[in-house]
Amino acid sequence: MRILVTGGAGFIGSHVVDMLIEAGHDVAVVDDLSMGRREFVHPQARLYTVDIRDGAALAAVFARERPEIVNHHAARANVRESLQKPVLYADVNVLGSLQLLECCRQYGVRKLLYISTGGAVYGEPRYLPVDENHPVQPLCPYGSSKHAVEHYLPIYAQNYGLAYTTLRYANVYGPRQDPYGEAGVVAIFAGQMLRGDQAVINGSGEQERDFVYVADYAR
Repeated sequence: MRILVTGGAGFIGSHVVDMLIEAGHDVAVVDDLSMGRREFVHPQARLYTVDIRDGAALAAVFARERPEIVNHHAARANVRESLQKPVLYADVNVLGSLQLLECCRQYGVRKLLYISTGGAVYGEPRYLPVDENHPVQPLCPYGSSKHAVEHYLPIYAQNYGLAYTTLRYANVYGPRQDPYGEAGVVAIFAGQMLRGDQAVINGSGEQERDFVYVADYAR
């Protein structure tokens, strides 16, 4: 199957690409490398260094690759940065995703897998564990931008026949994770211990999070 992965040079996306290729699929990657790294891309995947906001460049990739499935990981994904740069997050995450949806419509993509976010769309939990029916109340522009795109997906499904699945990831850890990233506490602790430093815990140390290994998510 021909599959296009946006953000396929990133932490999670690159693992998805690896598993798709191992499963025998024909994979192309779109990534502007602003956060991803070229060396993370599987050598059998075709990499296009394209910003998803560039509709013409994105359309050229679709015209050449003719993907059947699109797995959409590309996004700005830092809560603190989004509070400082809300327009950037709307531009990349919302408008960039709309450019992608338009390409999916124009080139007859069968299905889109949209990678949203868990904690950033739900806000402060009203009950635990948080399930898919939990009320949505984003507390930052990042969460709002990811949730906004979710509202477009049923419109494209109903009007243009684009099937979709939305995945709201929780806290992912594993190889290729940026140890300086906001959500990289496991990578940060591992790096400190490998250097022989003491692991520094902010707060009481009683915080609870659900952590999932990146390869499990990729499956």
